[in-house]
Amino acid sequence: MPDTDLKRRLAVRFRQVNGDHPMTDEDDVYVSAQFTPLAELCATHGRDVDAVRRLMLARRLPLPGYLRSDGTEMVSADLFALADEAGGVEPLEAWFTAHWSDPLAGRAEWNAYLSGQYVCLHSVTPAAIQRKESLTAAIGAAADEADAGSAQWSERLHALIDELDALEPAFTAYDRLRFGGPTSRDTCVTAMRARFPRS
Repeated sequence: MPDTDLKRRLAVRFRQVNGDHPMTDEDDVYVSAQFTPLAELCATHGRDVDAVRRLMLARRLPLPGYLRSDGTEMVSADLFALADEAGGVEPLEAWFTAHWSDPLAGRAEWNAYLSGQYVCLHSVTPAAIQRKESLTAAIGAAADEADAGSAQWSERLHALIDELDALEPAFTAYDRLRFGGPTSRDTCVTAMRARFPRS
């Protein structure tokens, strides 16, 4: 029988990190289509759900990406993939942070990863995190390039936007509440396509 106190403590931690924002019916539909209930994922992988909750509370695995309005902990289908690649939960932190040459940057990304807020990527890996950062920076700086407005510039810009579009899911209204404003898709994909239509 799952430990209801562990589930409650995890929900408290989730709201400490994300704020206490209501999930609408539309949010629930989006999350149910994009993510997997933690208990189901654990059953599929032969893992004890309470043991996984303890790892989340101990900052060894990331928090759920969402809590559905019925309280279901929703996680990425590849929640365990990085730990498996790293050789287990124990070496995961060192393996993860080693992908950044700057230890402070690696530590910051590890903390962001543990927050569960990397719902902005279809697959949360160090490579995808770094690529997203590179793409959003390049897209944000594009308007200041010397050849801005040219056909070649437009082609480069839209290649970057298309790549970011492929990396990111659609997001939902709940995300704009917890992140306190527009998402990277809003600013770097939707707004940039509207501002600079493809030539």
